[in-house]
Amino acid sequence: MIEKIIFNLLAFAIFIVVFGKFIKKNDTSYVYILGLEFLGIVINFIELFFNIHLNLFFRICIYILSIIIPGIILLIEYKKKVDFPEILNIILAKIALKSGNTEQAKDYLFKLINKYPESYIGHKTLAEVYEREEKYSIAVDEYIRASEIDNKDIKLNYNIARLLNKDKRPEEAITALQDILKNNPEYYNATNLLGEILYTQERYKEAINVYMNALRYNPGNYDLYYNLGMVYTMVNDFQRAKEFYQKAAEINSFLYNAKLSIGQIALIAGDLDEAERFFKESIKGEDIEAGSYYYLSQVAILKGDKEKATNYMNIAVELDPKIYDKVQKEPVFIPIKNAIKKPERAKIEERKKTKLLVKERKALNHLSKTCSLISSLNNDDLSIMKNLKEKEREVKEKQREG
Repeated sequence: MIEKIIFNLLAFAIFIVVFGKFIKKNDTSYVYILGLEFLGIVINFIELFFNIHLNLFFRICIYILSIIIPGIILLIEYKKKVDFPEILNIILAKIALKSGNTEQAKDYLFKLINKYPESYIGHKTLAEVYEREEKYSIAVDEYIRASEIDNKDIKLNYNIARLLNKDKRPEEAITALQDILKNNPEYYNATNLLGEILYTQERYKEAINVYMNALRYNPGNYDLYYNLGMVYTMVNDFQRAKEFYQKAAEINSFLYNAKLSIGQIALIAGDLDEAERFFKESIKGEDIEAGSYYYLSQVAILKGDKEKATNYMNIAVELDPKIYDKVQKEPVFIPIKNAIKKPERAKIEERKKTKLLVKERKALNHLSKTCSLISSLNNDDLSIMKNLKEKEREVKEKQREG
């Protein structure tokens, strides 16, 4: 009996609170909660009035309908500072999105925003819908509106910058990302995107500053070192690029790209032994790419080992059949080009696609073009380069000792 009295008092109190919100907000959405509570209270009243003993299942249902569900909703409203009609419309909109009905989802959100123009979650969700539709300009406007309501959400500001970039407004994106990093210098996503935009715009020195500042907060981050390697590559500072590629390779020795780049830089410097070592290391990674075998073939040619060069190149062509045409045009491969197996047409069409990002391909292609200059050098030229390199090392060692 005491348990039933407590239940009735608690259920009635919650009912009064919800009814008060219904009157104050003048929103019929609260009728759904009132209906659930009323149903639970009626069942309990029937049990009490007619002295019926309901089983455990019905008792649980009464508590869920009258107390648990309304209580959870009131708690969410209090904690999240959001009203139930907002929650309901967001839930309905997300259900519509999952079923592929974007227009219906927008209708729910428009209804919500018309009723609650200051609804942060409404504007944010509507921005997400427009983003899915690739209407980036409108999505940015909705994200900005949400940010004006609550500017503490750093991810929201990042989304604005990200979509500004997608909307081909890089300068605005750069400014937005700089503002984020000014107050949150440790926010890696903003650093990564800002560096990528600057890299794409060929503002390499600015990109270097961004990545170097980020290293203070993420000293063990592979991507930062690798990105710095790529940026220094693009400004032709191959020594610094090599240092950062090496640090990236130390952090993750299983990835292919850093070691391939180190090998290319060594080839540019004329150090064939070091180049060969890193190209061999790169083929031990998770992704076996044709590039490593292509350059191993080039090193073998420069060392005068035609048989080894042919074997490496045949593997490269098997991995990427399009290399065959490239080899036929490169003067360095003239001694072996007739020994390279021509790929079948079907294999060319079914060739393996690389997983390289645009910026990675850009840096590797830049190194590749520079490496092409080495292709025209003979062994005497390489010996001269190697001797000069040795002399530079000796001078540096003497300076340290002095």
